Amino acid sequence: MKLAIALVFLVVASVAFHFLSPWWFTPLASNWGAIDDTINITFWVTGFVFIAVNLFIAYAVYRFRYSKTRKAAYEPENKKLESWLTGLTALGVAAMLAPGLIVWAQFIDVPEDAAVIEAVGQQWQWSFRLPGKDGKMGAVDNRLVSAVNPFGINPKDALGHDDILVSSNEIHLPINQPVKVLLRSKDVLHDFAVPQFRVKMDLIPGTVSYFWFTPTKKGSFEILCQELCGIAHHTMRGKVVVEDNESYQAWLSSYPTYAQTQLQSPGDATKGQQQYAICSGCHGAEGEGNVALNAPPLGGQGSWYLKRQLNYFKTGVRGAHEEDVYGKQMAPMAGILVDDTAINNVAAYISSLTPKSSKATISGNAEHGRALYRTCATCHGTQGKGNIGLNAPQLAGQADWYLKRQLQHYQQGIRGKHAKDNFGVQMILMANILKDEQELDDLITYINTL
Repeated sequence: MKLAIALVFLVVASVAFHFLSPWWFTPLASNWGAIDDTINITFWVTGFVFIAVNLFIAYAVYRFRYSKTRKAAYEPENKKLESWLTGLTALGVAAMLAPGLIVWAQFIDVPEDAAVIEAVGQQWQWSFRLPGKDGKMGAVDNRLVSAVNPFGINPKDALGHDDILVSSNEIHLPINQPVKVLLRSKDVLHDFAVPQFRVKMDLIPGTVSYFWFTPTKKGSFEILCQELCGIAHHTMRGKVVVEDNESYQAWLSSYPTYAQTQLQSPGDATKGQQQYAICSGCHGAEGEGNVALNAPPLGGQGSWYLKRQLNYFKTGVRGAHEEDVYGKQMAPMAGILVDDTAINNVAAYISSLTPKSSKATISGNAEHGRALYRTCATCHGTQGKGNIGLNAPQLAGQADWYLKRQLQHYQQGIRGKHAKDNFGVQMILMANILKDEQELDDLITYINTL
């Protein structure tokens, strides 16, 4: 009797939880309401079976409970009952599968008027490519990926010269415009998913997959990677912004074409030396840094990272937080560099400087720090030399007091919170793995040994 009551309670509680649960679909923001319908059909079919089976078990437990006055009758088979169960099961399976097949046929049937974009995944970030004025994208090959050609575009294919490159985790789309998304991976399996659009698809190295959808609501929607792609998988996030066509065109015009990126000067170190004179007042003539002036060492750091940080300071991505005292000092200094050419020149000169060793000021457990650093090493390298492919700067040789301050700033949201600081968002998540100041000290003590 008690078991029968428990089974009935299980059914009632499960049904109540289903209808009263706060965890439900995100608000639909695309044309794929049919996907919700297929899921709801599955819920109804499986829900009916769940209720029927458990209530039958409860009835059987109660109705055929033990009694001294009767014996169980042995019935090896019942063809009529088996036929009914086979038929009902087949009907239920068909009811679940058929709608999915119909929707899948629509999911892979891209409208002729759909715009085309490419989403590129790599550990652990997204970037995007859009066709230029010719409406066609050029050929790509992962073997052509380099620091100056991060998308791997074939320079011999004229169709790719006007391709628009979005080296950012954020993509904008015009509302009510069908879009076909081509998916390409540079390294391992990833999965592109936007819950509000009801679309997701794997990115498989060596091939190009796709899906299509029509965004129907303006707003900002998070891109998730739903394929375990490595230690920083949880940081691989992006954003889709749906807006009116005028705003979309303005956003699109702010990004360069492939041809324009190839025309950018790598920087003139000789000219950069002259412009560096003002930087040397704090950072030192040889880029050795100055702890008294809160200026970290710069010598030997990658020019690509230096350029990004200078641009961040110049545009307010970094140094705008009210508690970032020293970042606020850097912002006007970066503003002295009037254009990209000046930034490229200074960065080229700084990266040519011989790195100077910094005196250790932090003491911790280096052995424990070694274990903590295994996570950092995935991006920054086992020797802390950095990795341009993963947008990870060099750590070896950097002042320990500066590293500690930056990690604390990430933990406190002083750095990395700006909407355009794509890589800072990742660092916030990684920095928060360190649970207390002792772990900070242990980690940095180990980095001092690199």
